[in-house]
Amino acid sequence: MIEVEATSKDMFFQQLAQISDAMTAAHGKDFAMGALVLAARFIAEGEARARAAEAGESPSIASADTV
Repeated sequence: MIEVEATSKDMFFQQLAQISDAMTAAHGKDFAMGALVLAARFIAEGEARARAAEAGESPSIASADTV
């Protein structure tokens, strides 16, 4: 089971490398880094929003700052 998970993660890292290379080639390093940072923030905010919804709070961008 651990090998299956490791293989899956390796495949995602390969996909991230490919899309990072493509974004860099098309729009430059700053764009590629910015897009990946925004993707990470989207994931973090989604988790914060899910926790806020479970707690009955109003989900907001401010709640992502507590992640």
